[in-house]
Amino acid sequence: MTQLKLGIPKGSLESATIDLFAQAGWTIRSRSRNYFPSIDDDEITCSLVRSQEMGPYVARGTMDVGLCGIDWIKETEADVEVVCDLVYSKASDQPCRWVLVVDRNSPIQKVEDLEGKVISTELVGYTRRYLEERGIDAKVEFSWGATEAKVVEGLADAAVEITETGTTIKAHGLRIVCDVLHTHTVLVANRGALADPWKKAKIDQIALMLKSALAARHRVLLKMNAPSEALDEISKLLPSLHAPTVNQLTDPAWVAIESVVERREVRDLIPKLRATGAEGILELDLKNVC
Repeated sequence: MTQLKLGIPKGSLESATIDLFAQAGWTIRSRSRNYFPSIDDDEITCSLVRSQEMGPYVARGTMDVGLCGIDWIKETEADVEVVCDLVYSKASDQPCRWVLVVDRNSPIQKVEDLEGKVISTELVGYTRRYLEERGIDAKVEFSWGATEAKVVEGLADAAVEITETGTTIKAHGLRIVCDVLHTHTVLVANRGALADPWKKAKIDQIALMLKSALAARHRVLLKMNAPSEALDEISKLLPSLHAPTVNQLTDPAWVAIESVVERREVRDLIPKLRATGAEGILELDLKNVC
């Protein structure tokens, strides 16, 4: 049987990725001290791979397809095809960013002030290229962890570190000088795998279902009963994918209405819908929106 080799990012993205696949219809189960999770699809085999190594593994065909941050694709300059963008992370569905940070009292105010300085980071290759493109001569050192602490302890003049909100950085007495790279998760594929019709179809299936699962996280289904005479007013309020679904109830004076709307709009919509006479308003979570 032909099987697709799928790389699941090990570490901070692991549980978020497994949760996303579950929402998309695949159950992946990690095994203690085992790098090969099980999946309820005989056409797929899974391996846990560090995000930093995913690009090179996929590029040389060890994996057919995998998920990792676009930052690590740029870092390794791996020759892979980005199939789709998937904006999610361990804490939220917001993009992360690599930022240049310095001590709160540092004289460094802009990137040009890094001339002759020492920068600590895990993103060594990209950071070096970033500085070279701007004509800045600085020493970039690889950090094995606790990158922010190296600045605090005076072991480096600055650091390039990843963050979602910047809260931890500020809590450590550091200051963000600028953004270096915005990143998010991507589904990447081996170019040879995409040339195989069966594997491409399977990769396309995975991409479609993961994207639809993420789209569903930001939308809900609203259902309600409303007076027929209020239908036009309610239709104008509901921002649906195309148009609200309307069904006549046994009472000709009433209709049933349902519509997919943005989750963030619900708190403003429900009071307005109630004001039109709508009743029995239900908000339902969705698993997939294609």
